[in-house]
Amino acid sequence: MATGKPGGQTKGDVEKQGPAEPGGQKRPGGPGAKPDMSPKPGRFALTLFVFALLAMMMLIAVDSLSGGAETVTRAQFEAYYEEGSIKADSVRLEESRVIAERVGEDVDGSSERVAVKHNPRTMESTQEWLARLTGGQFEESSGPPLWQQILFSPLLIMVLLILLFWFFIFRGLRSAAGGGGMLGSFGKSKHRVMVKETTGITFKDVAGIEEAKEELEEVVEFLKHPKKFMRLGGRVPRGVLLYGQPGCGKTLLAKAIAGEADVPFFTISGSDFVEMFVGVGASRVRDLFKQAKESAPCIIFLDEIDAVGRKRGGGFSSGGNDEREQTLNAILVEMDGFESSDQVIVIASTNRPDVLDPALTRPGRFDRHVGVSMPDVKGRLEILRVHAKKVKLGPDVHLEKIARGTPMFSGAELAAIMNEGAIIATMQEKEYIEHIDLEEARDKVKYGRQHRSKVIEQKERVATAYHEAGHAVLQALLPDADPLHKVTIIPRGQAMGATFSLPEKDRYGYGLKWITSTMRVVCGGRIAERRKTDDVSSGAAMDIEQLTKLAKAMVLDWGMSEKLGFVRYTSENDDRMFSEREFSEETARIIDEEIRRLSDEAFNDAKRLLDERWEAVERVAEALLKYETLDADEVHQLIRGEPLGKPTVSDLLAAEAKKLKSDESAGAKADAQPSGDEEEGFGGLSPSPA
Repeated sequence: MATGKPGGQTKGDVEKQGPAEPGGQKRPGGPGAKPDMSPKPGRFALTLFVFALLAMMMLIAVDSLSGGAETVTRAQFEAYYEEGSIKADSVRLEESRVIAERVGEDVDGSSERVAVKHNPRTMESTQEWLARLTGGQFEESSGPPLWQQILFSPLLIMVLLILLFWFFIFRGLRSAAGGGGMLGSFGKSKHRVMVKETTGITFKDVAGIEEAKEELEEVVEFLKHPKKFMRLGGRVPRGVLLYGQPGCGKTLLAKAIAGEADVPFFTISGSDFVEMFVGVGASRVRDLFKQAKESAPCIIFLDEIDAVGRKRGGGFSSGGNDEREQTLNAILVEMDGFESSDQVIVIASTNRPDVLDPALTRPGRFDRHVGVSMPDVKGRLEILRVHAKKVKLGPDVHLEKIARGTPMFSGAELAAIMNEGAIIATMQEKEYIEHIDLEEARDKVKYGRQHRSKVIEQKERVATAYHEAGHAVLQALLPDADPLHKVTIIPRGQAMGATFSLPEKDRYGYGLKWITSTMRVVCGGRIAERRKTDDVSSGAAMDIEQLTKLAKAMVLDWGMSEKLGFVRYTSENDDRMFSEREFSEETARIIDEEIRRLSDEAFNDAKRLLDERWEAVERVAEALLKYETLDADEVHQLIRGEPLGKPTVSDLLAAEAKKLKSDESAGAKADAQPSGDEEEGFGGLSPSPA
């Protein structure tokens, strides 16, 4: 089936294969079609016939051996003969018995057979006994024909049963790891074949990861025009490794390759190689690469390759007989065995490139390592625009603001924001998605759903309001912190309230000024809550965690401690079991002191700032108790001492109830008006919408 054409198929191959099935598989006859492992009707009928024939042979053999006769003693036989119960002309001497027909006492005169067994070595004495008893009126028979004796031999029947059992059972088990047979499907690859028409995704649908897309476009270009690259002696890259955080678009890139490249695209997950039988994973690897070479040029996509590609000999592995290691060895051999003319490219994706075996990631196997990073603000805007084509947006939607307010969001999370926004607008029976719907969708994706129905005691509600007011005031006052976006005391997810910031840019590194400002912001909640309620609660758990992480990173990783200097104290083996500390007890004591010092400085500085602006904290907290949610402009307005001119939550609820009551009364009046010609008295006015 392999050809030298770029498409990898001859004219005859195209005619034999059927149209693509849903799910990416082709019908039987195509180059990527899976073997039909269902039992054939003819084979089943043949098996059934063989079993029926053997059963019949056994019944006939048993019947021929017993002869269907009643076994009696010589004395009983003589008594039957002398009393005339045995037909005189039916006595027959066989090799191992004397058989005769007995006249029955039934009305129809039916007869039954009786037999007397004897030893073939005493044939002469038996003949004399019969001659004396019957007067020589008996027939000597040498037994059944030779072919009948052989055909109905119990030994032959047993041999046939053993051969049949061997053929259908042992042969199937022997081929379970990689051949045909009853259980041979375990050794077959479980890949799916995707073609251009079935994916519906091209590189135009991939946004925000331009560098990764450009590298993969080169791979597609090589598959389409290999001679252009071979003109200068270049060769096709053996493999491309895509790595990045979950949801950043690795699988989407693979689908786009399948949509762009006019070649077969074999896709399989790393977990599909491993089964309950030892050796099945390696067999499936060989089967996958065998079919790929027959369909070259083509692409093999191994999703989540870290399931079988982890470093060998580590952890609690049992050694060389480990199933995962056998599968990995098979992948290494197959990738290294490509000929220079084999136009087969292996693309793999993983979230953990650090755990892969070095033999797998070396040049010659995976020649290219393509990092798929989180999109920046420009990339997030492009991703939002791609997903916005599928929904109906309102005129007030600002995708630039959404993109700026979603730092470190993956492409999957941005798609979820657009989808959740559509769901929220639909539930509120809107004609299109508004900007407030996308804001709510962003908070829902990141922090969870609002719990407006949760009943909260007033004391706890006040503590939450002052807690969030402490965060919000410091976020608004500190110039080096991220700009404030909004603050709310509506429970969301596991939090009773939240203060949201809106970074002005993507942050790939952390400056000391931003770190110290952020540490002071996270301390503001506990400080304001304790001053108002004269008590502390567990609501500051996440703030304490964030403060501790920043202080530890400053001391251990970033060299921001004057006492410890420009030294990194984090061990490279911290993520492994039984890792040992690589510094002395004195250094450990200094590290603890520095972490405590940085935390205390942030806490004391935040307390000083809030004491100086406590009136602003009170105004913001009281406004939160009234309105529940405040945006950045309203917080700044309250800090300046200006009143807010918007209705409270109670005012909105009262206005809604009043409007509903007036609509009901208007509807009742409309029902009471006369119909027909009397309606003309309204002067052409249309009825109330209610």
